[in-house]
Amino acid sequence: MASSKTIAVLDVNELKDGQIKEVDFDSGKVLLSNIGGKIHATSAYCTHYGAPLAKGVLVSSGRITCPWHGACFNVCTGDIEDAPALAAIHSFKATVKDSKIYVTADPSLTTNQNKSRPPTNRSKGLSLSATDPGVVIVGGGAGGLATVIGLRESGYPGKITVLSAEPHAPIDRTKLSKALLTDASKLEWYSAQTLVETFDVNLRTSTTVTAVDVAGKKVFVGSEAVLYEYLVLGPGGIPRRLPVPGADSPNVYTLRSVDDAKRISDAIGRPSILPGKVANVLPGGKNLVIIGSSFIGMELVVAVKDRGLASISVIGMTKFPFEAVLGDKIGEGFRKFHEGNGVKFYGESKVTAIDEKSVSFESNEGKKTTIPADVVILAVGVGPATQFLKGSGIETQRDGGIIVDEYLRVKGVEKVFAIGDVAIFKEPTTGEQARIEHWDVAQNHGRCAASVIAGKPLPFDKTPYFWSAQGQQLRYAGYGHGYDDIVIRGDPAALKFQAYYTKGDKVIAVSTMQADPLVSKASELFRLNKFPSVSEIRAGKDPLEIDISSSAVDVRH
Repeated sequence: MASSKTIAVLDVNELKDGQIKEVDFDSGKVLLSNIGGKIHATSAYCTHYGAPLAKGVLVSSGRITCPWHGACFNVCTGDIEDAPALAAIHSFKATVKDSKIYVTADPSLTTNQNKSRPPTNRSKGLSLSATDPGVVIVGGGAGGLATVIGLRESGYPGKITVLSAEPHAPIDRTKLSKALLTDASKLEWYSAQTLVETFDVNLRTSTTVTAVDVAGKKVFVGSEAVLYEYLVLGPGGIPRRLPVPGADSPNVYTLRSVDDAKRISDAIGRPSILPGKVANVLPGGKNLVIIGSSFIGMELVVAVKDRGLASISVIGMTKFPFEAVLGDKIGEGFRKFHEGNGVKFYGESKVTAIDEKSVSFESNEGKKTTIPADVVILAVGVGPATQFLKGSGIETQRDGGIIVDEYLRVKGVEKVFAIGDVAIFKEPTTGEQARIEHWDVAQNHGRCAASVIAGKPLPFDKTPYFWSAQGQQLRYAGYGHGYDDIVIRGDPAALKFQAYYTKGDKVIAVSTMQADPLVSKASELFRLNKFPSVSEIRAGKDPLEIDISSSAVDVRH
């Protein structure tokens, strides 16, 4: 390229086999990786939220994992390997001359502001018959978007139709609970126009699927039949409501959509901004009650803390927030942190009634309490949105989930896949059947289904990866359901810890605060079946010291 420069960036002996290093390049940065003695140069920043990849985890196959949220790229090509990244990183030319590493790159592409490579559509110039129905995706969420991107990256040349109930292009749904953002245009990963022009997709928004006919390979939108060759079911979930009096009161909200976020934001009031201040808690605000003390509920606590509320109360079935997932010691640390910021907790309690001014609940000991509640948010989970499958020939379980195999194919039905909130799949860390309601899992499901449809099947092997801002950044990888014990290093009360969730002599999940990139390393060790045993962890073994990056290590892709 005419605008490219070639710059000597490092002595070759400063980058050993299996090492990664961030180096200066003009006014930007470049990431160097040594894979079996061959030097590769790429963007230095993750395309998800801009994390420095030099602090991530490299595998000898060329796979690098972001230290913050688990996105994976291939340093040999720049291609995406795993969510939550939806854009690839730049790949630059690297050469070695006179014991120096030279990189040739356009300097404008080496900044954090220009870290993403344009989307890849390897199907350009190819086409199937115009009458071929192609792939129909039910659901315009994270899983549906990742399926589209994965199909085009893999060179699938056929028609792709997305039937989305939402009125906008796919969004970063995590920002609804983490920040209560209400502008869909600022939440969209790609605009509808970009999706159409870049990925050749027929995106139909505000479209509700009412039925599916597996025998006839048809999806119905009212009386309209949409034909498919392959069907990907990713309709997401429907927020659960409590079976108590007043649960449908006008001051009771759930959070799933942009419209939900708008209604909640309007109900509790906007942040109060004064000159020289970020936000000011003013007297006379409303009383907010959040029912549910896991991820959505606790993220909302953080999102609304500067809204000038008179009180924020959390009612949960467990004694401490996050207790069911993270354990009581870590949950206690979170509770103390949030109590220090004025949040009131009512644990081990069950809501009995709601009205327009209050919430009533009863503790496990039988104590009955009523607290003021101008606004109530139900954060008690979601159920699979699969009611439209009744009579379709696709079997749903009691909870509405759909059983799939290791390639996300619906069992007993040809060319039908289920992804995201609705899929009951073999969780690779434990081998157990699981249905996991998380945006990152849905994306990786979509990429897996796309690989199968495109004729390049890869079984689903990605470790579930979660994160949440709770005073510090909480990170979690694995599937700790049914754990026996927790090995904790550090101090949960100080929000600085490493926690290993065990079952027998196997670690099945890891959570941390202020210990990056341990969770990213754990996710790769789980995937490679190289995580230390519980006995080794108790004896002090550090997973970060396990070599999976040098060519001396035998790892699969």
